[in-house]
Amino acid sequence: MNPVANNSRSWQPDDTDREDLLRELRRCLAADSVLSDPEALAPYECDGLSVYRRLPLAVVLPETVEQVQAIMRLCARLKVPVVARGAGTGLSGGALPLADGVLLSLAKFTRVLEINPLERWARVEPGVRNIVISESVAEHGLYYAPDPSSQIACSIGGNVAENSGGVHCLKYGLTVHNILALGIITAEGEYLRIGGLAPNNPGYDLLALFTGSEGMLGIIVDVTVKLLPKPEYAQVLLAGFPSLGAAGTAVGRIIAEGIIPAGLEMMDNAATRAAEDFIHAGYPVDAAAILLCELDGVEAEVTAQTDKVRGILEGCGADHLQTAIDEAERMRLWAGRKAAFPAVGRISPDYYCMDGTIPRRHLAVVLEKISRLAEEYSLPVVNVFHAGDGNLHPLILFDANREGELAQAEALGGQILEVCVEMGGTITGEHGVGIEKLNQMCVQFPEPELRQFHAVKAAFDADGLLNPGKAVPTLHRCAEFGAMHIHHGKLPFPELERF
Repeated sequence: MNPVANNSRSWQPDDTDREDLLRELRRCLAADSVLSDPEALAPYECDGLSVYRRLPLAVVLPETVEQVQAIMRLCARLKVPVVARGAGTGLSGGALPLADGVLLSLAKFTRVLEINPLERWARVEPGVRNIVISESVAEHGLYYAPDPSSQIACSIGGNVAENSGGVHCLKYGLTVHNILALGIITAEGEYLRIGGLAPNNPGYDLLALFTGSEGMLGIIVDVTVKLLPKPEYAQVLLAGFPSLGAAGTAVGRIIAEGIIPAGLEMMDNAATRAAEDFIHAGYPVDAAAILLCELDGVEAEVTAQTDKVRGILEGCGADHLQTAIDEAERMRLWAGRKAAFPAVGRISPDYYCMDGTIPRRHLAVVLEKISRLAEEYSLPVVNVFHAGDGNLHPLILFDANREGELAQAEALGGQILEVCVEMGGTITGEHGVGIEKLNQMCVQFPEPELRQFHAVKAAFDADGLLNPGKAVPTLHRCAEFGAMHIHHGKLPFPELERF
């Protein structure tokens, strides 16, 4: 089999095939756990990237591992494609269903299965919301570190599938650094246990391979996460700067001093104003950029680092400096940052949230390039990002009701990702590729690497049934995209196919 094809499935159902499939699925599950009416399917037509929509053939809502296995065995036998879905908060179209496929929702997998406070781990089902893990272990003085902005809604299974981060990933790492083991159902319905509680495991690091695999290699049915002791003390500094460049310089100097903040976040003026109007966090709305820097650990160490960071911020030109006076103020300052995305939604009919990563030293240059591109496309861009690790989240404002603006927003987003690659970065930091960034995968990776990606996919899913058409482009698509590149003299980043 040619692993690059990645599309060996041949399921093309007619009405009879569809009814036969639904009948077989209802033998695996309770009748009300198999959805097929258009009204019932509508809530599953998209994920958080809602400009791409499609109704699946059916939605199934299993409650047990055995039911997931039965579904996968049936679909493997019939060559029916399957898209796994968590909470649907993803922002790259990774959970977009297929019209001829089954959407497998893990929404009923919401149990915390086991907590071991002495060894500091917990085993949970994939539908458990991110924030629930920390709430469940709080009585033991523990918490789960990765905290995406959507943590009150996003599920841990989706976090693993996308390798999510959050505002504290600079010090504590992404999802891949905070999980120990996974329970996986393969495309053929077998249960695999990968990873483990031991410090080192023999063989290939399949745990890292599955983290960020976007549902293309297996269905996650349980996750063992690392737990950390709550820091003894935490302090947040808020700094306002007269320019984005000055704020970017401050980020570099903090890290150069050997200080690793728990969080180091930047917002430009537009994002600051939107968040302040929404949350009333106490942000300086006249600042060109603000930095939020959180330090945690032993109180004496945090106090010393706070003094040093204040000196760095002042030396870089900060004209507004404040330190949270208590825990309530610390939480309020973070609330503004975590609500930045919905806050921007209040000032624009629509926005397109990008996700790319660059080396920290290029922050100022990249922000200037984004500003020039925004002018070229006549679309405003609001910048919110994890400054400490260079993960950018430019929000492109547009109005989908105006003809051509969505296509313009997509084209601008593609150009921003091209800038990230040009500066030595990547096209995604935590949102994944999904369908959104398939063209940009062609920019970042040459043909030999793409062939290897397809070979890995084929090793776990020979028939290409798991989330087909996502994350890794076909070589044919890249060849067409490259031809357009040559024809236009630059990467045009055309509007992605919308379903």
